[in-house]
Amino acid sequence: MPVSMILGTQWGDEGKGKIVDLLSDDADVVVRFQGGPNAGHTLVVDGETTVLHLVPSGILHPKTDCVIGNGVVLNLDGLFQELDELKSKGVNTEGRLWISDRAHLILPGHRALEAHEEQGAGAVGTTLRGIGPAYRDKMARIGVTVGEFLNKEAFLTALARQRVWRERLVPSLPEESIDPDQVEAQMGVYRDRLKPMVRDTGLALVQWAKQDRRILLEGAQGTLLDVDHGTYPFVTSSNASAGGACTGSGIPPRMIDRVLGVTKAYTTRVGLGPFPTELGGEEGEKLRAAGGEFGATTGRPRRCGWLDGLALRHAVRINGLDGLIVTKLDVLSGYETIKIATAYQCDGELLTEFPAGIGALEGAEPVYESFPGWSESLDSMRHWDELPQTARNFVARIKEITDVPIHWVSVGQAREATIPGPSLETKVRVGR
Repeated sequence: MPVSMILGTQWGDEGKGKIVDLLSDDADVVVRFQGGPNAGHTLVVDGETTVLHLVPSGILHPKTDCVIGNGVVLNLDGLFQELDELKSKGVNTEGRLWISDRAHLILPGHRALEAHEEQGAGAVGTTLRGIGPAYRDKMARIGVTVGEFLNKEAFLTALARQRVWRERLVPSLPEESIDPDQVEAQMGVYRDRLKPMVRDTGLALVQWAKQDRRILLEGAQGTLLDVDHGTYPFVTSSNASAGGACTGSGIPPRMIDRVLGVTKAYTTRVGLGPFPTELGGEEGEKLRAAGGEFGATTGRPRRCGWLDGLALRHAVRINGLDGLIVTKLDVLSGYETIKIATAYQCDGELLTEFPAGIGALEGAEPVYESFPGWSESLDSMRHWDELPQTARNFVARIKEITDVPIHWVSVGQAREATIPGPSLETKVRVGR
């Protein structure tokens, strides 16, 4: 039963979309299992850039089915805008995109609530898309599912139930964001268009796996943003690590036979929260400019720093990774010296494992290993032996620090700008 998984190992933005797109050539089904429109997966194919927020990254492969699983929260206006944009580019999604009837909806009240909460002290730097409040309502058992939305009366009943709780907690929200009739007027226009896409996707995925259809699970955000294993409270509202793939898709753990992680050759973060290896001033600006580090979803400049080996090793352990894909190695061309943090100094103590508390991370001073850089452009290289020896040494050290093989090295945005790593002699396939 060939089921594989691709995950981010940092604070998101690792280049997962490109890797999922690359491996989708060998996949029959690609599945999003958590997160919402805060994801921004950028694909560059034949010189054309496509940014996806909800639709799985396999959609550009005509023979690949795509699934939005029950663990995703989705906004219907954003979903159909994305589908319309794909159609304008000649991408046919009809009969190929399936949405779980158990997935929860992001409602106008969720966006209004998040905008209210992110004002002033206590803000955590969200994308203001209502994702956190939607997940919170799901856990509080007052959320609204796609299945409920398809039945107008059930939808109005669910909205009325939710409004009671909303008015108790935040009575000042705009009426149009919480009144059932007004919300139905805004969202009901999507009902007929959505209905053909909705099914019990968990059941379908298990059946497809038993039929040996090759399934690829696509993570959003990254392990360090996982609500349980990330830098809490500066995290996302879902499980962006391997455990979330099972609960968010309905695929049992024993059906998953390979888990691959994606890491940049350096580290970035969007929004607030601790970042031990962050580079300030001109150094940070240089790395941001070289890597084009601006959020695909928000447009916000990303904070940039050297690769954090402790955080990466933490992600390897949490996810039980079978291999790593290193992206944006090309961005480091031109650096005389490149660094990896292999320990932290914190209150006089040497830490060699990633700590749970943000207090320790905020006070951590990274202990670096330094490596000679390279001046060559890597963009046109397509084989491991073509890379400069210093670049190969740097990647080899990542393998040593994490104790997992390097399956791919990305040297550019385009699909073809990807080199099989030193651990592979042949192309990595989605199914074993």
